[in-house]
Order: sequence, then structure tokens, then C-alpha cells
Amino acid sequence: MIHKLSSRPTLNAGLVVLLAVLTTACSTNSSTPATPATPATPATPATALERAQAIHRSALTLDAHADIEIPGKPSAYVGDDGLSQVAPAKMRAGGLDAVVMSVAVGPKPRTPEGYAEAKRIADGKLVAVNALAADPANKTVIARTADELVSAHQNELSALILGFQNALILGTDPSGLSDLYDAGVRVFALTHMGHNDFADSSRPLFNGATGEHEPDAEHGGLSELGKAAITQINHLGGVVDISQLSSQAALQVMELSTTPVIASHSNVRALTSVSRNLSDAEIDRIGATGGVIHVAPFRGYLFDSSNPQLDADIRAVRRTAGIAEDYLYPFELYWEMTDPDAKALFLKSVSDLLGPISLVEMLNHLDYIAKRIGVEHVGIGTDFNHGSGLPGYQDASEAFNVTAALIERGYSESDIKKIWGGNFLRVWRAAQAGAHAN
Repeated sequence: MIHKLSSRPTLNAGLVVLLAVLTTACSTNSSTPATPATPATPATPATALERAQAIHRSALTLDAHADIEIPGKPSAYVGDDGLSQVAPAKMRAGGLDAVVMSVAVGPKPRTPEGYAEAKRIADGKLVAVNALAADPANKTVIARTADELVSAHQNELSALILGFQNALILGTDPSGLSDLYDAGVRVFALTHMGHNDFADSSRPLFNGATGEHEPDAEHGGLSELGKAAITQINHLGGVVDISQLSSQAALQVMELSTTPVIASHSNVRALTSVSRNLSDAEIDRIGATGGVIHVAPFRGYLFDSSNPQLDADIRAVRRTAGIAEDYLYPFELYWEMTDPDAKALFLKSVSDLLGPISLVEMLNHLDYIAKRIGVEHVGIGTDFNHGSGLPGYQDASEAFNVTAALIERGYSESDIKKIWGGNFLRVWRAAQAGAHAN
């Protein structure tokens, strides 16, 4: 049975059972314990559901990272319906108010031709997302300020915030950041997969011709270009995003940035030891500097890496597929396979080994961060349209399931509003306030 609220959020039937045992108890996960609630009669399934719906409706719900899909172009990452996982209709169905849509590009040669190709792709994505917002049928706006985001929520309009990922788009000229800001971009991440001229990535690029990865560190974190870029982003009033940076680069960014940073789609390395997840040192520093970590429903960053048999089995599958046994995350190097059948078999084999990862695992990562540095420093950033999605949270239409599961774990209404968008909004306001200070 699917439950709907004003044709917006949907809730998995299994979560309704969990909600049946909830009362109005305050969160045990908040960094500042609230006053205990007055004892009340246990909620019935109907009233618990209504409470969850009311919280979800009133919260400003924001996904801090999704990729831009260009209509009509083939994609392996869209939903079964062929549409973006954060299409406006799916956002409305799940009661998701806002998404940071990332103007992102993958690895390209660090040559004039490679830089030009990266910029061409980025420009095409900017055109596509602006066209989406310009269509009145989508009831969607591009928010350029925190106040515009709040206004969109109050007026029941979907909001898009433009993000940027991979300074390869800039070539070797950080002044291009100003052009992106003028185009509406407000969230800036320097790397994707592979190092670029600005910073080291958490995922060094594999060279199929030589069979080797890039060195773990090319710049020792940030290059001089990267340092100039962070200063420029602060000056513009943009939000600095450390997701995808190497640990060394991320820590350097937090030392340099004059405003809090976010990790737009990152999980916990202590729970899943892959290079793309955040170390405890990074997590602690984000908390100390007022930033926010947004956890993602990405299976390859949520599996139980402490299981030695699972690790051995993943390595065996990789050897059978003829790719490197060592991996930065389990699915790494599938793109090196030229035989589509072999590629499909490899992806299925790894997926089967990882098993039934669900919202439980994603929220375990969220719990870890909230307990370590406080609920004021955690949010949701899906990485939808780039391989992300779990049973119960396959796309934006299932965003309400996250709220229901947070309630089941004991998070208070105040906590949930911080997690879903309040924390991001605070960092954005701080970035705006710091503009032109450098």
C-alpha cells in the first residue's frame, strides 16, 4: 500500500508498521538533548503517519547533489521510465523541495582539447537545466540566494540550485569561476575522478594503456591554482564542496576557506573503507568549522568493508573480469571493459556480493556523523543520476521514506528539519555573508 500526502510524499508500506510504535519522543541523536516530551498515549499507525507527513511537509527538504541529465541523450543512470531521478514530477511526488543540480564532467585529457571538451559539456548542461526551469509546466525555479530557496518552498515551487564539479572545466584559469557564478552556480567542487590542475582527487585515474593509476597525490592536496580557486569562491559568496577531493586536499580546503564547507555526497570511511568516503579527521574538521556532510544512498560506498570474505570475493570477481584486483571502490574500472556482456556480468556479480543494502545502511552512516560531530553537521545528498539509489530510496519520489526512517530512529522534528535542508541553508547564508571579504 502506498500512502500519499496531497499528491506529494509517498511512504513504503513497511515503514508504516515502524511508525506505529512511535510517540512524540525527542531525538536521542541530537548533539543538544531536548527537553523530554510529556508522556503520551502511544500513537496509532494513522496518527504516526500523519505526524511524519506533517514534518515532511513543513521541512525545507533539499538534496545537496544530483547530476544533470540532458533530455534525449542516452544514459545508464536514469530511472526505469527513462526520466531523471530528480525530475520535477518525482520531486513533487516525494515532497522534495530542492536539489543542487551539478554541472559536472568526468575525466578528460588535460590538454587544450580536453579543457574545451569539458567546457562544451558543462555549457550543454547549463542550457539543459535552465530550459527545465523555464518550462512553466515544471513549476520550478533556479534559486540564486538562500532567501530565494526559502521563498520557493513557501510558494510550493520546486527549486534548483546550480552546482559545479571538476575544475577541468576551467582549464588552468580560476577566473572562469566568476563566469559560472554569474550563470547562477552557487556550489563549487574542484574534482571528480582523477586529479586536475587544481587539486588531487580521492579517486586517482586509471590509465588503461599502462595498467596503472595516477599517483595518490600529484599536488600534495591543492595546487596554487586550487588555493586561488578557494579564495575566489569565498570572495564570490559560493559554497565550497569538498566531496571527491583527496583527504589531504579536503583538509587544506578547510584550513583555507573563510566560510564553512559542505561535502555534498560523501559517506563514512570508518564504516565503509573506500577512498571516496570521509576519514574521521575530515569529519571532525567539518564539524569544528561549522560545515555539513550530506550522506548518499550509493551502494558502493555503503557496503561492509570490514568483512574479509566479502573483500576476498570482490577481488576474485575482479580477477575473473581481467581488471585490477585492488580497488578504490568495488565497481571501479568497469568502464575499462570493452565487452558489454562481460561488463554486465561483472556489475551484476559485484552487486550480488554487496547484497541487500538499504536505507538502513545509509542512515547508519548519518547516525555515525550525527553522534560524532552533531546533528547540525549532517544532511542528504543523493548523487542521483550517477548510479545512486537503494530499495526505499530509488529516486526523489521516495524522499518521504527518509523522513519516516529518521523518525523511527528517534530524531526530533527539529533534527529532521536541520538534516533535510536547514543545515545546508545555514552554510549557504554564511557563504553569502562572507562574499567580498577577501
